[in-house]
Amino acid sequence: MVDKMHVEEVEVPEGVTVSVDGLVISVKGPKGEVSRTFRLPGISFAVEDSKVVVRASRWSKREKSLVFTIRAHLRNMFKGVQEPHVYKLKICSGHFPMNVSVSGDKFSVKNFLGEKIPRVLKIKEGASVKLDNQEVTVESPDIELAGQVAADIEQLCRITNRDIRIFQDGIYIIKKPRDE
Repeated sequence: MVDKMHVEEVEVPEGVTVSVDGLVISVKGPKGEVSRTFRLPGISFAVEDSKVVVRASRWSKREKSLVFTIRAHLRNMFKGVQEPHVYKLKICSGHFPMNVSVSGDKFSVKNFLGEKIPRVLKIKEGASVKLDNQEVTVESPDIELAGQVAADIEQLCRITNRDIRIFQDGIYIIKKPRDE
């Protein structure tokens, strides 16, 4: 029998289904599906009743931190399949009027600091990007994917070789899912 200290249970919300296939945990909900692979020696997963049970073979400092990290990942997955994670970015153009557009899986910025060649970013599969006047919204059930796409958009308009105190043009993250 496993000692109680070696077990962490995460409650599965109503309307969400969880399946465990070896190292892969898949979570399905009304707003999407997220899968994640956990390659952690000495830690196993199981779905019992309406709970995800995470078991650790030992209970050292390292295993404790891994188990609680897994718990945080699972909670983010549950939250994401119920209501997608949303990042908001603001388009700031002080010197040159920027032209930002989304078409299919391409995000492009034209006339950034007067450049003739547009800057183009391929949007990762699983994330949706919407444009609303001077605001860009990135949504995904996977919080890491949404964050990475938002960071890629922010990095697309990174300023080099100019004084950033004066040239504050760009696209900047103004709201993250944890800000709520």
